[in-house]
Amino acid sequence: MAPPGVCQSIMNKRSKKNGFGSLANPERFLNQDFQQLKKYCMEHQVRYLDDMFPPNQKSIGQVSLTPSQLARVEWLRPGKICQSPSFVVDGVSRFDFGQGVVGNCWFLASVGALTFQSQILQQVLPSEQSFSAGIFHFRFWRFGYWVDVVIDDKLPTIDGKLIFVHSKTPNEFWPALLEKAYAKVCGSYADMNAGTPAEALVDFTGGVHICFQLDSAVPDLWNTMHRAAQSNSLMGCGTPQGETSANNVSANGLVEGHAYAVTGVTQVISNGKPINLVRLLNPWGTGEWIGDWSDSSVLWQTISAEDHEMCVNVADDGEFWMAMEDFCSFFSDLDICCLCPNFLDGTTSSQWTSLVHESRWVAGTTAGGCLNNPEMFRMNPQYRFRIEGLNSGSEQGKNILVSLMQKPENGGRRLKNDLYIGFSIFKVPEQYRSLAGRFPATFFTSNLLVGQTKKHLNSREVMDMFELAPGEYLIVPSSFKPDETASFILRILSKSETHSHDHSGQSHSPIEKPIMRAIHQNGEESIRFFEKYADQFEEVHAEQLQKILNEKILQGYKKTEGFSLDACRSMVALMDTSITGKLKHDEFLRLWRKVTIYNDIFSQIDPTRKGTLSLHELRKAIKAAGIVLKDGMLNLMAVRYGTSTGRISLESYINLLLRLECMGKIYIQLSGGKSMSLSESEWMYISMYT
Repeated sequence: MAPPGVCQSIMNKRSKKNGFGSLANPERFLNQDFQQLKKYCMEHQVRYLDDMFPPNQKSIGQVSLTPSQLARVEWLRPGKICQSPSFVVDGVSRFDFGQGVVGNCWFLASVGALTFQSQILQQVLPSEQSFSAGIFHFRFWRFGYWVDVVIDDKLPTIDGKLIFVHSKTPNEFWPALLEKAYAKVCGSYADMNAGTPAEALVDFTGGVHICFQLDSAVPDLWNTMHRAAQSNSLMGCGTPQGETSANNVSANGLVEGHAYAVTGVTQVISNGKPINLVRLLNPWGTGEWIGDWSDSSVLWQTISAEDHEMCVNVADDGEFWMAMEDFCSFFSDLDICCLCPNFLDGTTSSQWTSLVHESRWVAGTTAGGCLNNPEMFRMNPQYRFRIEGLNSGSEQGKNILVSLMQKPENGGRRLKNDLYIGFSIFKVPEQYRSLAGRFPATFFTSNLLVGQTKKHLNSREVMDMFELAPGEYLIVPSSFKPDETASFILRILSKSETHSHDHSGQSHSPIEKPIMRAIHQNGEESIRFFEKYADQFEEVHAEQLQKILNEKILQGYKKTEGFSLDACRSMVALMDTSITGKLKHDEFLRLWRKVTIYNDIFSQIDPTRKGTLSLHELRKAIKAAGIVLKDGMLNLMAVRYGTSTGRISLESYINLLLRLECMGKIYIQLSGGKSMSLSESEWMYISMYT
């Protein structure tokens, strides 16, 4: 049996710290072990059939095929499609494939760029694979982890022909199998429809991508592209969308709203003048630019024979050259994906360091929305970082790259709803540097931004680069609207010595003492209650406690379901030092005091006695009880004790506070009065969640 969800989450985080999920030790996607599965198939002389991505309509999804065409789809192994199938024939090339019926040009453009970097290609396509057992595997970087994806070799066909990506060499199948593995990660073939090259480029490398808008491109962009091409970077680009969403071919030969791979950057001398050129690949495998420097352009006659030999290849293979000026005019954006952005300043001596934070926005607790509302904005996760100074060999200029990527909550690419996300960076002035914990709303209204995303975008990832002087800064990732739940990865790359930490743990405002009824009155009431409800042995069991709480505590609240018997059993277990399953007089008195205190706190924050608190109010109510929780624990408590509508009842609040206090005392005792260690904190998560 699989471990409980919260346990599995903790195990995954521990495993990642130990190298699990790295390229050398990738995570098994859907827990499928390639080596074990292949061994089983070889020993039993059977061909693998993947029940996690079966050969059926669900794995295809809603693609642009008619019902009659879908009825004719047959999943065939390569040996049934052609004679002598091979995984790779004469090496991997950008000319090996053409796009099929699914609109995944963004993915195939990235594959075209991938073929130029053999080292990265071998990471994604492990070598020495064959059709002997009908099983293959591929590796992708997915939201912080490298995953090993296992597939069978059954491919969808109509009349014996592949309906998705196909190889121009009939017996070569690495493109079709790679596409199938990525379709499995996305959820289906149809889930690959529409996207940007940056998504696949990052998934092939685990790197960061830098996006350039070509209508406002920097003057030396060609030089940047040239350096990127020499530094194992992958590049993709796109054309603007036309009047419709269709991929119409314009008069100049370019496809509207289409992704292309950048496959070359070079300079030639034409009529004595240097001309900067960019080579592009249409993943359709056909259809090219027909303007200046296209295959048939007369301008090729103005260059040297050596340059002509190097550049010109007249063939309708989808690849062509353009002048840099035309590239910036007819394309809208350029994505460069790299492991290290050294190429930006033209030096390999810069040492960029990477800082990574993973967290969540949770509705009601840590999802504060954008800066339009500073009081809500402060609830977002906050990360403080210090720039000590430029690393050795670094030059002045943009020295910080920030990437914010949102993670899907439910697996498949189309099962997620992309939020509008962005981030803001603030300089931390001297008077705030000694403060610990989350910065208050006044900080965001009195301190100017030093950097932010130009706008919140509903994309998987947003990024930008900044030039920041040495000093302390605060970065706040956010969704545009408050109370939207999602997980995210924040990456900070710096060519300066930089240190960062999560700054969201606690608030600066003082903990308020709740106004409570006098203790002697509580004592007198509790004695009367105890005598009224205790059995002949002067003890109170869970059923009696349930009756007391429902009659005395919930009086006057508008909406309540009452204390459950299970909750009352939990309270008895927390207070029952004699382990009898019942409460003696002193144990009951101690419980009753706590319950009335927590009830007083709840009623102060819920003066209209609705009987429930929002998750924003929950933070205040927990703080008023003298307990400070980090965001991770607070988010977990919201999930464990809150309702689907984002509310928490009085009954759940009291039960939560009793367990929090008890678990805290236990772990302080275990640690000899010291702060909880990582493992103890993890066990507290488990204790509180289950």
